[in-house]
Amino acid sequence: MSMLGSPCWYEIATPDQAATQAFYGPLLGWTFQDAGMAGFSYGLAMAGGDMVAGLMQPDAPMPCFWMIYFAADDIDATARRVSDLGGKVFRAPEDIPGTGRFAILIDPQGAPFGLLQPLEGQKGNAFDQAKQGHGNWNELNSTDPVAALAFYRDLFGWQASTAMPMGETGDYQLFAHQGRDIGAMMPLQKPGTPSHWLPYFGVPSATATIAKTTELGGTIHYGPSEVPGGAFIAMGQDPQGAAFAVVGGK
Repeated sequence: MSMLGSPCWYEIATPDQAATQAFYGPLLGWTFQDAGMAGFSYGLAMAGGDMVAGLMQPDAPMPCFWMIYFAADDIDATARRVSDLGGKVFRAPEDIPGTGRFAILIDPQGAPFGLLQPLEGQKGNAFDQAKQGHGNWNELNSTDPVAALAFYRDLFGWQASTAMPMGETGDYQLFAHQGRDIGAMMPLQKPGTPSHWLPYFGVPSATATIAKTTELGGTIHYGPSEVPGGAFIAMGQDPQGAAFAVVGGK
């Protein structure tokens, strides 16, 4: 079965890996190890024996943020397809020794995302909706979520699923990949905010995670809030300013 369009990796750009580990380790139950890349500092977050996220320390100053990577069977062809559909190639496909090939793209509404073509046999388990500490949901906040869905439909084959009305702000539009809901798209809630992807990580309790976020120096902007299906969500920022969200029990 084609991997194209499957969420496969979560990566945070952080100016301080130690501080990022000190926050997300206790918050999400992650442990960490160095990826062992020569001449490049890259950390790996582990949950339940799975590699679930990467910690990348940029060479130049930039805001701290999370990026979601989606799988590609032929990353070079998929990157060209992004351009054909009105997006941009920010970083052309290149090799990661021992891992595969990656690229950084920008959709037509300005949201950055990654592509990853793993080496044969390296599917990865970063996204698993049944496991805590893993990616559980992928949310796109966009200047034009209708146009964005058309872009990703043509790129990855995603299909519109349930639309949940949010009043004057528009719909919370779920999308499905290979018959399963894996995320949603919604209009930007704060004027002037650029389009962006937001990862949700699984936790035992949203309420407990909110308390832990504050204790560890982070900030909560929303939640806990119940969502269809009985789960609870919360959204916040880590001490370095990266936005993240969690989903789990109350």
